[in-house]
Amino acid sequence: MTKSSAISGFYKLTPKERLAKVKEFANLTDEECTILQNTGALPMEVADRMIENVVGAIPIPLGIGVNFTINNKDYLIPMATEEPSVVAAASYAAKMVRESGGFHTSSTPPIMIGQIQTVAIKDAQAAKEKVIAAKQELLKKANEQDPLLNSVGGGAKDLDAKIIHTTQGDMLITELYVDCRDAMGANAVNTMAEAIAPLIESLTGGRVYLRIISNLAVKRLAKAWCTVSKEAVGGEEVVDGIVYASAFAAADPYRGATHNKGALNGIIAVVLATGNDHRAIEAGAHAYAALNGKYTTLSTWKKNKEGNLVGEIELPMAVGLVGGAVKTHPTAKIAMKILNVKSANEFAEVLAAVGLAQNLAALRALAHEGIQKGHMSLHARNIAVQAGATGKLVDLVAEIMVKERKIRMDRAKEILTELSSVQ
Repeated sequence: MTKSSAISGFYKLTPKERLAKVKEFANLTDEECTILQNTGALPMEVADRMIENVVGAIPIPLGIGVNFTINNKDYLIPMATEEPSVVAAASYAAKMVRESGGFHTSSTPPIMIGQIQTVAIKDAQAAKEKVIAAKQELLKKANEQDPLLNSVGGGAKDLDAKIIHTTQGDMLITELYVDCRDAMGANAVNTMAEAIAPLIESLTGGRVYLRIISNLAVKRLAKAWCTVSKEAVGGEEVVDGIVYASAFAAADPYRGATHNKGALNGIIAVVLATGNDHRAIEAGAHAYAALNGKYTTLSTWKKNKEGNLVGEIELPMAVGLVGGAVKTHPTAKIAMKILNVKSANEFAEVLAAVGLAQNLAALRALAHEGIQKGHMSLHARNIAVQAGATGKLVDLVAEIMVKERKIRMDRAKEILTELSSVQ
């Protein structure tokens, strides 16, 4: 019998009723259903209000990055990730940097960009001039939408317009610049953009379609930099290897994408742990890396005159301390308490430092010992567990596979059988 995913009224069902439907469709066992319903620290009634069509939750390991000193303040970094070595690598890199004074950071005000798209305009240049001339009126209308944001120093601060040429003809894009304070800002910005759309139509004689925030937050940047002594990193030859790797990534987008992924491994783990929008961060980061027409690196590493390693990273960082799952998800609230940041700007700067640490760890592994040594030893433990190893056998099976350089499921099962037979 052909199964159909068209389930009428699915969203109206309770999580238990939805799961029953999924169980039937996917032939889930009772044990698998129990696992899905074991939502841990996230109560089912909370999960059911966070997203649609909830049937359960998927736990992701939450680790703590240690050794971080940022602007002379110590931090413990909550990191949610399924990837082995990420937390350990960030902590190790932070220790190296700590010995040379830690990370230093800066950030720009938390300005997000809202875009209003106007089409079917007879004279785009004249329309642009009318919008610019009406800036104060438009800003006033936008700020009427969020008195609370204005009361804490935020709100719509400026406005600009640009003409873009598309396959559908010229379009006028009005850009609203909103200081979101300690929020990521999507709801506030979108509400303001929608509020001023009718006035823009009246001014331009065109038709407004999209009214939405941009995730390329070029006015909301976070930067981190550090110096690492050549002794801490493993010698001047390792410094040279990291500098060469950085230059390779800056010049070649195929390497650059993986270079940036290394930095985002750490950033996204923290963003996920704290209930922020990791998709927006990742989209903004990659778009920023390609902003000048060629994809390049978010971070750079150079050697100073003393032979030490100097690194820097800069990227958009639209994160918040309020809104979304930050104040809804119980674990996210605890993660924010552990992180102990007092503003969205401080949070953004911490994330930049974490990204730089993660990038350093990856480059050092590549330049010094190869990426496999540390990463694969942790991966081997996962393979051992999948093969059925438990307790002390997990480490024993993993150790043998790493030593043999044969980290495969079939070999894990063979080793497990051999070890079990002698016990």
